[in-house]
Amino acid sequence: MLKSLYSLLIMSFIYTGVLMAQNGFYSDNFAHTFSIVAMDPETGEMGVAVQSHWFSVGTIVSWGEAGVGVIATQSFVNPSFGPRGLELLKEGKTAQEVVDELIASDEGRDVRQLAVLSVNGTVASYTGKNCIPGAGNIVGKSYSVQANLMANDKVWGAMSEAFENSTGPLAERLVIALEAAQNVGGDIRGKQSACLLVVKGESTGKVWEDRLIDLRVDDNPEPIKEIKRLLKVHRAYDHMNAGDLAVEHGDMQLAMKEYMAAEEMFPDNEEMKYWHAVTLVNNGDLGNALPLFKTVFTQNSDWKTLTPRLVPIGMLLTDEEGLKKILSVIE
Repeated sequence: MLKSLYSLLIMSFIYTGVLMAQNGFYSDNFAHTFSIVAMDPETGEMGVAVQSHWFSVGTIVSWGEAGVGVIATQSFVNPSFGPRGLELLKEGKTAQEVVDELIASDEGRDVRQLAVLSVNGTVASYTGKNCIPGAGNIVGKSYSVQANLMANDKVWGAMSEAFENSTGPLAERLVIALEAAQNVGGDIRGKQSACLLVVKGESTGKVWEDRLIDLRVDDNPEPIKEIKRLLKVHRAYDHMNAGDLAVEHGDMQLAMKEYMAAEEMFPDNEEMKYWHAVTLVNNGDLGNALPLFKTVFTQNSDWKTLTPRLVPIGMLLTDEEGLKKILSVIE
């Protein structure tokens, strides 16, 4: 009887311990991943890029604010490190001071991984002693790379080398670092999600302008390839937005230039082709616009339905005869 009671008490303690662990830091969201935080010293832009075999990694790992800094919090994630870290940076603390304060305050520090980069260019990172191997981090000039639960210990070194040897816009360089990580083995579990976040170095006070790139791939067998494709789409639509702005200001020559630049990047995109055609008409070149309208209307007849609606509001500058020619390219 006593033996049975003793066994029951032991099992109770074990069960209680399991519950405590589940309600403690081991119950936090997993984000075993590889990531990079970095700054472009020429533009001041700051960014975070991550990849993981975990759903929607960008929702908990990547944090950033223009004029403040960027943060990656991962492994057994403490999501509060993101907003708390940004607040500490706003107080004027260096990246190292932010990392030290956040880690010191956290009982789960041994399973955390954290990287912080400030708008002043200071950068620091941390890898807890119980992060699942391979795990490690490298701090370089205006960047840090970090990884855990990797197939091998080459990942963060490959990211560092690739980033340092890359050129071009910051966002593209961040993706190059992710590709390098994957090429040497990446996450031992495989691939699922990725995120790319880039903010301005100086805040304008307008969030919609300060957050330059915010792309997420939540569930995809090739998340890095997909984030790279989305980045190209993003660049193309930068041209589209610039074209729209030119139209708004009545500069049809500039609008055509921007729409054509977008279309060159994605020649099969029907919307880009459509607005190119509209801009040609607005520049008095109906002849070259008609073949484009025909291609678009053939792909999707809803564009034909839309077209007459643009005339009364001044977005398509043509008379009744010109409109008939446009609509008659397909019968």
